[in-house]
Amino acid sequence: MNIDLRELLTLSLIPGVGSTRLISLISHFKDTALVLKASAKELVHVENIEKKTALSIVNFLRDSGADQAKRYIDDQFSRLNKCGARIISYWEKEYPPNLKNIFDAPAYLFVKGKILEADRYSVAVVGTRSASPYGTQMAEKISSELATLGITTVSGLARGIDTTAHSATLKSGGRTLAVIGSGIDIMYPAENLELAERIIRNGALISEFPMSTKPDATNFPRRNRIISGISLGTIVVETGVEGGAMITATLAFDQNREVFAVPASVQAKKRSGTNLLIKQEKAALVEDVEDVTAILAPQLKHLVRLAGATQRMPLPELTIFEQKLCDAMGDDPMHIDPLAEKAGFSTADALVHLLSLEFKGVVKQTPGKMFRKIG
Repeated sequence: MNIDLRELLTLSLIPGVGSTRLISLISHFKDTALVLKASAKELVHVENIEKKTALSIVNFLRDSGADQAKRYIDDQFSRLNKCGARIISYWEKEYPPNLKNIFDAPAYLFVKGKILEADRYSVAVVGTRSASPYGTQMAEKISSELATLGITTVSGLARGIDTTAHSATLKSGGRTLAVIGSGIDIMYPAENLELAERIIRNGALISEFPMSTKPDATNFPRRNRIISGISLGTIVVETGVEGGAMITATLAFDQNREVFAVPASVQAKKRSGTNLLIKQEKAALVEDVEDVTAILAPQLKHLVRLAGATQRMPLPELTIFEQKLCDAMGDDPMHIDPLAEKAGFSTADALVHLLSLEFKGVVKQTPGKMFRKIG
């Protein structure tokens, strides 16, 4: 791939060329310059590019687009250099690999700090801006435990649960990524400026929005898909049924990522979003970090600190029936019916033995009567 960042930004200014089309164009031509030089006839052979868009691309630089693009790009790079940030394109090694797998991945990101290979082992921790003492305590506990295992936390740098997740991770010596809903040179909320600087030293600030973009309300749902997209799973700690964290959970669910929820008191109606996710079987119930790592074990199996912790755990003794069920399970969660049939049990008998395995910490039940081995 031959990616010139100025040419990449130029292409992003063309009407009708969003990230999905931009990725299709460059993946097809392998060169940003070739995209800008292509004829309409060549462009229509690219996936997602119809005649109208092809003509927009061809005509853009012929009209007033060239001068407009140059002024815009000069300004963007001036602001990037001033705040010590940079652009990472979809085709670069540093671009988060998990994010590439969502259907509307950004073609490039504005980044301040470093995204490491180890950050592929990341989990999002999100929740309400008006956190209760209980929600704050749970966010701190879970984020700290994730950090201890070497799992990167991802959140949105908002007030409340997000701030707690970032702070607790850093306090525990972990890495954290903050995805923001403004330009990377605009700090929102302002009181998190010092926290943002600490994140930059132990992770990264990330945005898909151009420099100096204000934190408008419409930006945050788009921001949320990146939070869930970077992560292997999303933990919702505390939220109302219409909170922004519910949007993140829905996006994670749609992206085929794991969703987890910390249960709230049934009396806390304004914070009952997590209970709704659990009730709808869109999220697995989380009481501690082991509930998360049990489900994410296949994706986390190469993580050294997690593997070391797993190896130190003594294996419990199993009955012959319990062992049969364990032998019948693969790496992915299995529904009770095919699992029971494979192990040679009735569904009722299998459930009895699976309950025993859950008590022994060998098996975890996930939403939809699915079961998987832990570790």
